[in-house]
Amino acid sequence: MTEVARPFYRTCLLVAFAAAAWTAGCGKKPVISAPVPAEAPPASRPTAVLKADPTSINKGESVTLSWSSTNATQLTIAPEVGAVAPEGSTKVSPSESVTYTLTAGGPGGSADSSVRITVAAPPAEPPPANTSLDDMFLKEMQDAYFDLDKADIRSDARAALAKSADFLRNYPQVKVVVEGHCDERGSTEYNLALGDRRAAAVKQYLVSLGIGAERVSTVSYGKEKPFCMQSSEDCWQKNRRGHFVMAK
Repeated sequence: MTEVARPFYRTCLLVAFAAAAWTAGCGKKPVISAPVPAEAPPASRPTAVLKADPTSINKGESVTLSWSSTNATQLTIAPEVGAVAPEGSTKVSPSESVTYTLTAGGPGGSADSSVRITVAAPPAEPPPANTSLDDMFLKEMQDAYFDLDKADIRSDARAALAKSADFLRNYPQVKVVVEGHCDERGSTEYNLALGDRRAAAVKQYLVSLGIGAERVSTVSYGKEKPFCMQSSEDCWQKNRRGHFVMAK
């Protein structure tokens, strides 16, 4: 190869390499980045509003509950009503004072709203024309019985005194005397002291049930006024009592 041909040959090789590189670059596809999705806004928190009309009733009357909500997929009203629509109303007739609660739930959380219904007990009916207050007293006031040598209020006595307290609440004009009684065993002095403790325990329990202390007085008869005269456990139990009489 001549000296002149060599530079020409090198030039041709360089041109060929440049053309090949340009062709390869043109054949490559450009890379397109995928778009970044926009973040979804957070779900809104539910709202709940529960109202009642009226909020105070007498026993046996009805109340209208009405409610509304937003952003909620599940709604319930407790107690008793259950699942409800996002907005509406219903009537309820609670037998005692109660708090109704609307609970609303959705993707954004939960919310609740409550309303208190006060139910007043009906006024006590007067005794029938042929029934006197004294007769009602004898029927409704229940004595409290005690264990031997004890002045503790037993469970059966608590139930009896609860009924007696109901009568006294219904007839606030009535005042009572609690008589403390014992069986025949033991000395007179011991039983007078025991009868006094029993009468005081009955009074204290009535006061704890809401009966005014000024309406209840006490006296002890010990073993001096037995209700049953036989010497047996059944008879002695009948004599261990806190007995009610109407104060004059």
